[in-house]
Amino acid sequence: MKAVVLLNMGGPDSLESVKPFLQNLFADRDIIKLGPSFLQKSIASLIIKMKLKKTLAAYELIGGKSPLADITLRQAATLESVLNENGNNELYKVYVAMRYWHPLTEQTVAEINKRGITKIIVIPLYPHYSRATTGSSIKKLIEEFAAITGNKIVMPQKYQRTFTVDCSPFRLYVVASWYDNPIYIEALIEKINKGMESFITGSKKSKNVPVLFSAHSLPKKFIDEGDPYVQEIKGTVDEILKRINIESQISYQSKSGPVKWLEPSTEDMIIRLAKKGIKNLLVVPISFVSDHIETLYEIDMLYKDMAHKVGMNLRRTESLNTSPKFIEALADIAKKSHREK
Repeated sequence: MKAVVLLNMGGPDSLESVKPFLQNLFADRDIIKLGPSFLQKSIASLIIKMKLKKTLAAYELIGGKSPLADITLRQAATLESVLNENGNNELYKVYVAMRYWHPLTEQTVAEINKRGITKIIVIPLYPHYSRATTGSSIKKLIEEFAAITGNKIVMPQKYQRTFTVDCSPFRLYVVASWYDNPIYIEALIEKINKGMESFITGSKKSKNVPVLFSAHSLPKKFIDEGDPYVQEIKGTVDEILKRINIESQISYQSKSGPVKWLEPSTEDMIIRLAKKGIKNLLVVPISFVSDHIETLYEIDMLYKDMAHKVGMNLRRTESLNTSPKFIEALADIAKKSHREK
């Protein structure tokens, strides 16, 4: 039997867990460095104190919790079913490991160890690599396996899209990036086409609806230091544009903290497009594969309201969530990841 571990950030499962979730998030220096390391927790506490009331209000508006864990667990269950269908000779058990909230990485690794599974396929649910998301999640997973075995293991010095980690008796097949997987691209196009259809008025389809690919922002310093995130976001968009003819732009959302972030921001791009006379806009949350606060609150509420105020009809494509084509893409990635060379 092989394990497949889906890595994700996680999200608070109640209003009471919002604060500890944020504490875990801001304590991670791989995602954001807040001054010298000995001041990280203190500065994080100040930022959380300033953000907490607003963040709690946002989660209240989307049901009092993040749906991310529930969606990711459904993705895992559906993927396991697909991987084990048609009398497959290989059996797979699919797990979820969250970086900042339950089910936490350490809990999942303990469960895999208890079950005696030694071959593990690691798939981050971040299609585009960044050390702040994929890098941090993979690093934490490897640390937990190393702690069980007593072995000292280090991450590859240079970014690699796929690599293998030997941590006897465990062997990890890591897929660090899959931004151009053809089936993933098909899954996105399927959602874009459906989103375009939503602009039909009467019997006529609105023509030339521009598309705004909105990716999660990152501190600009990460890119300056060689992080491939922006390049891979553009790579996904390029693959989409090879297959469908649309007018598109890329922007970045969800910045947080006192550093310089990627530009243009999604807010600025909405205003910019409105000034050009754009009346309809389809937003594609390009770096997100599941619904969570950035889609349900930030895009569906904040950005939609902002667009309405400037005379624009903004709509969002459905998230991939458990769409059959997306699950097919994950299955394809899993099956190809551990083929011995």
